[in-house]
Amino acid sequence: MEKRLQIFGLLVVASLLWTYPTSAATTKAKPYIAPKSMKLSYVGTASWYGERHQGRKMANGKLFDRHKLTAASWYFPLGTTMRVVNLKNGKSVVVTITDRGPGMHLHRLIDLSEAAAGRLDYVGQGLTSVFIFPLASFSTTPAALDSHLVGPSTLSAAGNEIAAVHTPM
Repeated sequence: MEKRLQIFGLLVVASLLWTYPTSAATTKAKPYIAPKSMKLSYVGTASWYGERHQGRKMANGKLFDRHKLTAASWYFPLGTTMRVVNLKNGKSVVVTITDRGPGMHLHRLIDLSEAAAGRLDYVGQGLTSVFIFPLASFSTTPAALDSHLVGPSTLSAAGNEIAAVHTPM
């Protein structure tokens, strides 16, 4: 009886080992499909904050300056560059998310600095409808010029080669 149990156990383990690699090899890789809830643009309400918060520490660790083009939001990562368009007058501004806010219970997408709200021309109203979309952020650096390859006298201000012209005096 004990021998039969050992044989049966061996058969179960062998069948599991045999089917596992074959099933893994036959499964096809599925392409990644972005979730439907991930949007590239948002429409909602914006508020602004200014003098009362001047000099307070923000979520990114720096001090708030109401004269800079910054914003607070719970919906976007810190450091994200956003274009915010005022739907009432068509004016737009580019801001960087530097803080968290406004309170989630207020149902607002973004809280702009006083300078950004001034550019959108809604400081007097306090709230406005906005269209928000993130901008691709990248940095560029100019190519370095190898001075040993080309002498400085043969380059124009634009970096193009010019022929050296010697005129007799």
